[in-house]
This record gives sequence, C-alpha cells and structure tokens, in this order.
Amino acid sequence: MQSGFLTAGVDEAGRGPLAGPVAVAAVILDPDRPIAGLNDSKKLSEKKREALYPLILERALACCIVLVEADEIDRLNIFQATMAGMSRAVAGLSRVPGEALIDGNKLPKDLPCAGRAIVGGDALEPAISAASILAKVSRDRLMVAMDDTFPGYGFAVHKGYPTPAHLAALERLGPCPQHRRSFAPVRRLLEGSASD
Repeated sequence: MQSGFLTAGVDEAGRGPLAGPVAVAAVILDPDRPIAGLNDSKKLSEKKREALYPLILERALACCIVLVEADEIDRLNIFQATMAGMSRAVAGLSRVPGEALIDGNKLPKDLPCAGRAIVGGDALEPAISAASILAKVSRDRLMVAMDDTFPGYGFAVHKGYPTPAHLAALERLGPCPQHRRSFAPVRRLLEGSASD
C-alpha cells in the first residue's frame, strides 16, 4: 500500500577500480525508523560501514543492490554502466518512489521516476548516504571473495583499485576475467602482449 511521497537515495561504489563490478544501491528510508551515523561511506571506517549495513537493510522501507559486471562496463563505458545500474536499482525497489535522489551531477535517462542529481549528496542526504554504504559494503565483500577465486592480485586489500601493488600483480600475472579490459592499464597490457 502506497502512502505519502517516497524518496529513494541512489549511489554507487567502484567506478575507479580496474577490476570487479560497479555496485549501485537504491534505498528508501523509513522516516519513522531513523538510523544514526549515516554519512558518505568514504568518510566512515570499514567497521562502522559493516555495523550500519544490516541496520539499513532492516529499517529501510525498500532497498535494491545491483552489480554491473566488468564485461558490461567494457561494452558500455564506466559512465553509461553506472547510469544503467542506477536505473536498474531504482526499478528494482519493492516500492515505487516519487523521486530518486542521485549522488553526482548527472541523471540516468531512463529512471522509472522523477530524479534529482545532488553533488556531494552522499554526505547531505541520509538516503544517499545509506545507498553509498550498501553499495560500498556489497562491493568490498565481493572483492574479498574474489581474492579466493583469483589469488595473487590482492583484491581483498585494494578492492581492485589501481594501487602500485595491484599494477605490479597485473604486470606479473596478466589480467583475470574480472579485469576491465577498457581501462587504460589493463588495455595497455593486453595490447603489449598482443604485439609480442
């Protein structure tokens, strides 16, 4: 049953890494069940994010977490893949929001409701903060699990971001199936091995 105007917060994690998916979350918070401590996930410790994650899932009116995999990122480009993930996350909510608040300065074209882009929204709007925490924790957990499947890259530590250790492992081992082929460091390696 729909009562009142519902607002969804939407954010992503993992646009910058060389490997793994982009995680996108949409959250409709319950005004009657506030969650203390919400903030931009990047400003919270891992321990704090992990503590907030189950609270958000339990208290929110609706949540949806979507993963856009590396092959789709390569096909669409990272910006379009993120936009597609945002639309899917909002469409996947069990309740239909009247408006989606998107962190950033761009709106997906095919949002299933009205949308508003808010620069720095993950620190300003609790629903976007909640979405940023769900996206970040989901993605981090996935990258830790991926470390077992593809050992040697250090995914559990750097989560796929282009750290010196990750770049060195990439050089040593070559890309794994989770690496984004369209990202420059991976592409250069592949082009280099093709010309050997």
